[in-house]
Amino acid sequence: MDQEHFIRTLSLDDRRPAPMGQAWALALAAAVLVAAGLFATILGPRPDIATAAETWRFLYKFLVTAVLFLTGLWALLALARPGARARLPLLLLAPALLLASVLVELVVAPAGELGSRLVGNNALLCLTFIPLIGAGPLAAFLLALRHGAPDAPARAGAVAGLVAGGLAATLYASHCTDDSPLFVATWYPLAVLLLAAVGALAGRRLARW
Repeated sequence: MDQEHFIRTLSLDDRRPAPMGQAWALALAAAVLVAAGLFATILGPRPDIATAAETWRFLYKFLVTAVLFLTGLWALLALARPGARARLPLLLLAPALLLASVLVELVVAPAGELGSRLVGNNALLCLTFIPLIGAGPLAAFLLALRHGAPDAPARAGAVAGLVAGGLAATLYASHCTDDSPLFVATWYPLAVLLLAAVGALAGRRLARW
C-alpha cells in the first residue's frame, strides 16, 4: 500500500473519529482546567473588572482572543487529519479584528497619548504570563495531535501554539489593565507567537508519523 492510498484510507476510516474525538475532548478539557487553575492561582481578574467591562476597549480584547482561540481550534482539528483542508485563512479573522480596533484607536485617541497607550504598564507581564499560562494547553494539544496523522506536523504544532495562546490571552485579558488596542496589538501577538514557535518546533518531533 503506497503512502497516498494509506492517507486516503485513514481519512475515510469510520473507526478513527471516535478515539480522535475523545482525545481532543480530553485535551480541550485539560487545557481549559490547567490554564484557568494557573491563572486563578498566580493572577486572577483585575480589581476593577466590573467598571472595565463597561468600556468597549476592555470587551474588545476578549472578542479578539476568543476568535483566535475558536478559529485556531477549528483549523487545528482539520490539520490533525491527513489530507484534510487546513482552514488556515480563518486565522486571519482575529488579526483583522485587531487591525480594525487599532485604526479606530488612532482616530479617537489624542495624538499625545498614542505612545503611552502602546507601551502600557504591563508589557513584561503580558510577555511572561501568556506563554506561561499557555504552556499547559500547548502540551495537551500536542499530545492530542499524536492521536492523529497531520500531513504537516510543524504547521499543526504552530497552530496548536496559536490556540493555546488564544486561550491564555483570553484569561490574561481579564487581569491586564492595559485595554488600548495599540497595546493589545503590540504585546499580545508577540506572546502568542512565542507559543506558536515552540509549538512548531515541538510538533515537528512529537506529531510526525
